[in-house]
Parts: sequence; C-alpha cells; structure tokens
Amino acid sequence: MRTDEDTRRDLRADCSRCVGLCCVALAFARSADFAFDKPAGDPCVNLDGDDRCSIHPHLRESGFKGCTVFDCFGAGQKVTQHTFDGASWRDDDSTRKAMFAVFPIMRQLHELLWYLEEALTIDAAERLHPLLRRARDEVRAVTEAPPATVLETDIEELRAPAAQLLRDAARLARESGAIGAGPQRTARSRIRPGAELLGADLRGADLRGAELRGALLIAADLRDADLSRAELIGADLRDARLAGADLRDALYLTQLQVDAATGDRRTRLPSALIRPGHWR
Repeated sequence: MRTDEDTRRDLRADCSRCVGLCCVALAFARSADFAFDKPAGDPCVNLDGDDRCSIHPHLRESGFKGCTVFDCFGAGQKVTQHTFDGASWRDDDSTRKAMFAVFPIMRQLHELLWYLEEALTIDAAERLHPLLRRARDEVRAVTEAPPATVLETDIEELRAPAAQLLRDAARLARESGAIGAGPQRTARSRIRPGAELLGADLRGADLRGAELRGALLIAADLRDADLSRAELIGADLRDARLAGADLRDALYLTQLQVDAATGDRRTRLPSALIRPGHWR
C-alpha cells in the first residue's frame, strides 16, 4: 500500500489558521468527556480573545477529554481562510450564523475526502482509482464553493456513491492478502461490520482483513492484535487498548480514532497518523 501524506496535508487541523470554530459552533454536554454543558453558538469559556484554547495543554486533566479526540479534518481553517476569506464569527451576526452553519458540513466533506484520498493509496484497488478520483474531485469542488453552495449541498447524494467505492476498495485490499484466523477468545462470527464488541478480549487476535466497519470496539482489548488490512471506517475505538497492535496497514483509520484509544510505543500506526501524546 502506498502512502502519500501530501494529498492529505490540507485535511489536517491547523488551529493557527482557524478562529476557534469547534470551540464555538458546536455543542457539548456535561459528561465524562466534558466538564460542563455548552450550547451550540456559545463560545467555550476556555476560548481566549485570540481564538485559542487557554487550557489546551491540560484538557484531559481538566475534564475535557472530548476536545482531545475531536478532529475537524482541516475544515476549520478551510471555512476561515477560504470560504469566508479570513473573516471571523466575531465580525457580525450574519457572518457568525453562516460560518456556524457551514462548518459542520465542511467537516463532513473533509472527512469524506480523507477516506477517498486514502483509498487512492491502495494499490490493490488501482482499477477503481479513476472513479475514486472523480468522486474526490466532486467533493473537493463543493469545499471550494461559496457558502450558499455548501449549505445547499445534499451530503448524502455525494456520500452514497463515494461510500460504495470506499467499500469496494477495502474489499479489494482485504482480498489481496491472507485473511486472519480471527480471535481465540471471541467467536469469529462476531467479527463483522457493526459488531458489538464492547470490552471484547481480542488480545493477540489475527484480524488481518477483518470487516470491522462501524464496529463498537469501546474498551476492547486489542493488545498485540494484527489489524493489517482490517477495515475500520466508522469503528468506535474509544478506550480500546492498542498496546503492541499492528495498525500500519489498517484501512480508513483516522487520527480521531487513534486519539480516542490507548496505546504504547510498540503500537504500529499508519505513516499518515501521529502517535498521541497521552500514550505511554
């Protein structure tokens, strides 16, 4: 599998080029992930006048774990610098409303672009690359459009054909190598798209080529598991234990998923992702 980090450079969050959109536009509720309630459109009390988080280095210990696992896929700087040409939500009410409406849509578009760009690195899916490039270019064109066009976009109309292409690319990747024998402690039949594997004991499991699309792997024990060519798009890896796991060739793994899990220096990640600071 080839990797091309440059194609996804603009799909990585750059808070220095944003105006704190995720800290204002989005809502969050008091929970284990957030220390208090915040309605959509209200600035977080931790946002300073320069649109920076005043407790950013201490988010986890301050009760804001949810912030540390959020990823806008570069939508924040795209909305700020391109869609609104450097404007801020602080400028006036109309700009504020428009930016807050566009931001969550742009995030969905950028997330889709992330997956499409990854699919274009899959050698086994080379015959799909022309269709993948066409889908990517259609999505990208919307991200470059004026605010009104972004707001009028039917996300599902764009997402549905792209999602099928992503599944087809993943299938070709899985079929290009050996399929793992599965876990020893969990029935192989449970390893399927959308599987409920909360807290499952998958230590050392041979999950090569496993279809774990949309699976609930919350707090699952995946230590030393082999997830080569395993499809993980939409899988919930919150608090999953990834110490020693091999994820180098996992399909559609995102920084958000990695940040939500725990791992160690032995955990092997795709080159496009960064080892989280809270890992040991």
